[in-house]
This record gives sequence, structure tokens and C-alpha cells, in this order.
Amino acid sequence: MITIGDAFPQGRAMLTVQVRRTLLVDTEAGPGQLSAASGLVRIGLRLYVVADDENKLGMFGLADDQAGTLVRIFDGELPSSRKARKAAKPDLESLALLPAFPGCPNGALLALGSGSRIHRQRAALLALDDAGEVDGAVRELDLSPLYAPLHARHEQLNIEGAFVSEGAFCLLQRGNEAAPINALIAFDWAETQAWLRGVGPAPQPVSSTRYDLGDIDGVPLCFTDGAALPDGGWVFCAAAEATDDNYADGPCHGSAVGIVAGNGELRTLLPLSLRCKTEGIAVTVESGLLQLLMVTDADDPDTPALLLGATLEPPSP
Repeated sequence: MITIGDAFPQGRAMLTVQVRRTLLVDTEAGPGQLSAASGLVRIGLRLYVVADDENKLGMFGLADDQAGTLVRIFDGELPSSRKARKAAKPDLESLALLPAFPGCPNGALLALGSGSRIHRQRAALLALDDAGEVDGAVRELDLSPLYAPLHARHEQLNIEGAFVSEGAFCLLQRGNEAAPINALIAFDWAETQAWLRGVGPAPQPVSSTRYDLGDIDGVPLCFTDGAALPDGGWVFCAAAEATDDNYADGPCHGSAVGIVAGNGELRTLLPLSLRCKTEGIAVTVESGLLQLLMVTDADDPDTPALLLGATLEPPSP
């Protein structure tokens, strides 16, 4: 297994990343950790992280290194054994920051299951207050009507990223070695928010754009998360994980970050300087540079997830 800290050979163009912190949390039972971080949203100096093997949402501050806290989003407790936990987990692979809409005047967080199994088609909607904190009760959603047309298109559905951009609600389909098909699937945001409010049917996809992301060591890079940019483009992270289906984990040969322009053109793709599996990404623009934060999943319940940071210059127009 390739581990965090292994570096790529010198001389290859890559994006230098720094480890910002480990994702330790305080729990009712004492100190704990998130080990399978899979989605990331940044609001000011606050980070929200979903882990694919948890029923809770992690909250962390960027101003200090204090342990984070957990907010329950699904009822019940997951098994402690690794195999049983994997079979039962909701597989929350995406966390989207939604803009304001009726019922959520300050926006909301939407955590989505991957859809790779029937029980992984749940979502949690969490309204935010004007300070960006979770406000009120969590609302659970059934994703099966949203995912039904996607299952028809992708035999191995595996939704790993979600964001809103330019009036579209966007989902990222992650491929694998057997079917290295990566796609951005777009829905009309107005129709999507009506469905989220319970006043309209599940929206139908309006477009699907496939992307070939190349490979690392012969293992295809596949989407693991994405985030919108102010200019209508978006950034993404991708991992080269040696697995041929949407359920089994495999050795990760590294990760990369890419930029897609507003017209859908892939403009930048750089491997990370650390060999790790990044599964969540957030971006802010400061002084014309993209400030990236990413979270990792080591596929080991005893290894805490990491928060990584990097600075990237956007491609020229």
C-alpha cells in the first residue's frame, strides 16, 4: 500500500501540498478521529467534512488546531468491525454548499450518498444560519428518484462530488479501472431546489460531459470531488485507485487536482506532491490565486484523515 508521505519522482510537474492538520474530533466517548474524509466545504474559517463511514458531520475551525466536533445527520450507530461497517455505511461521498432558496434563506449543506448500492441513496439537508452554522433539524432525503436516470447511464454509479454553478446543480461520476468513465452531470438548479423543498418532482439531467483524466502509474485518475469557481469554472480532485468496481477499495497510486473552464474545457491537471487519496476539495480565490484545501482517506480506520493545503495559479484565459 502506498502511504501518505511517499513523494513522486523529481522532475515531474506537480502541485506542492502541505499537511495542515489531522482531523481529530471530540466525541462523547473521548478523543476520536475522522478516518475516511470524503467531502469538504469551507465557509469563512469554518470547515465541514463528511466521512463515508460515518453517520455524522465533522466541523472544524481554521483559526486553530483544536479537535473538531460531530453533528449527527443519520440515526443509528454503525458496526465497529471494518467489513460490517463498510456494508452498512451510508457512503456519504459528497458535500455541497447550496445557495439560498426558500426554506433555507442562508443556504444549506447537502450531504449525498454515492448511489453505488441501494442503501447508499440517502442525503441529508442541513440549513445554515447567517453565520454559516448548522441551523435546525436535519432533513433526510431519498435520492433514488434523482439517481434513477443516472443508474440507467452508468452501470457502476458512484457519485463523488456535488456543487452548484451558473444555475446548475452538478454531480461528478467517478470511474474505476474497469470503467474509467468520469462525467459531470448537470441538473437545472431551480428544478433541483424545488425538489429539495418537496414542491416538485426530481429533476432530470440536462447534460452529461465525460472527461479523460489520464493516469498515474497506469491507473486511471477518477473524480473524487469538485468545487465551483467564481468565473463559472470548477476545480476537482481525482485519485488513481487500483480497483475495478464501485465498492472495493484498492491501492492508491496518487491524486491530482484539475481546473475546468466555464466552457467545459479541461485546462489544468497536476498530480499532488504527496502520494495520498484526496476525496474532498474546497477553494477560495485570494489575490488572484486559488487557495485549495483537501481532505484525505487512507482506507484505514486507524489512520486519521489529513487536511492538506495548496496554492494554484489559475490558467490564463
